[in-house]
Amino acid sequence: MTAGTSGKVDVLVYGQPKPLVSEGLSGVFTVHAAESRGDLDRISEAVAGRIRGVAITGLVSADKAMMARFPGLELISSFGVGYDHVDWAAARERSIIVTNTPDVLTEEVADVALGLLIATVREFVAADRFVRSGQWARGNYPLTQGSLRGRTVGMVGMGRIGQAIARRLDASLVPVVYHSRNPAAGVGYKHYANLVEMAKAVDTLVVITPGGASTAKLVNAEVIDALGPNGVIVNVARGSVIDEDALIAALKARKILAAGLDVFANEPNVPEELRALPNTVLLPHVGSASIITRNAMDQLVVDNLKAWFAGQAPLTPIPETPVKGR
Repeated sequence: MTAGTSGKVDVLVYGQPKPLVSEGLSGVFTVHAAESRGDLDRISEAVAGRIRGVAITGLVSADKAMMARFPGLELISSFGVGYDHVDWAAARERSIIVTNTPDVLTEEVADVALGLLIATVREFVAADRFVRSGQWARGNYPLTQGSLRGRTVGMVGMGRIGQAIARRLDASLVPVVYHSRNPAAGVGYKHYANLVEMAKAVDTLVVITPGGASTAKLVNAEVIDALGPNGVIVNVARGSVIDEDALIAALKARKILAAGLDVFANEPNVPEELRALPNTVLLPHVGSASIITRNAMDQLVVDNLKAWFAGQAPLTPIPETPVKGR
């Protein structure tokens, strides 16, 4: 478990192994590793008592019980922009700072969102299969019902990534409106306080809002049905934000046209009904999954820990656990 001792601060890498994280930390810290909750249970009480920082490298749960194992914990540096797998309220109770990795993945995820939208409405995956199967020799691929032309996109969320997606839609001459709890500062697009009303006014939803209890099944049957038969849903947020059963039912009944999904309710397990539907494009949660972007995210996990234990403010603390006294 231990990479070394010598008076260095002890930190834990929790989740899947990431060489850039482990190597980046090893020169400065004494590094311990745990891939799963079972591995945490094998960390001795003495070692757990020395750990002051945790690097979370995947969607492993950092709940109150997990944090309780480390009485000296000061900072949790989490990989990814979403942090619904970290109990930030429990962290805040103990004055533990939580950081994430925003900004460095913004443009990459926005690229995937737009690509997924276009692939979905223009049936690129089905058209690819059409060519590979030799069907083109027997006739042309049928005209697609879907197109970006004439569409209006309703963004569910208008944070950093939402705004980057909206910029791409602007360049594609696609009108944009958005729903969020409060209007976003400095954003000129029309804001809808009511999601159902926005869904009635558009035919496309792009979901890029944080996960967690407050947004669980936010996109429900009422919202989905409000889009109408030409409706398209793209989700690059969290699978929990959409009522997956309601979405499957709407797609099967052709109440909406199609869906492009990069995230699912119970990853990596995707319902067979969803996989069997012809009017879907399904990706394996690859929004930020390029080498250049994942390396930048790994480095930010490392840099947040380095900054804190060098006596500086962490680079990207989440707003729920503000830094005090430094």
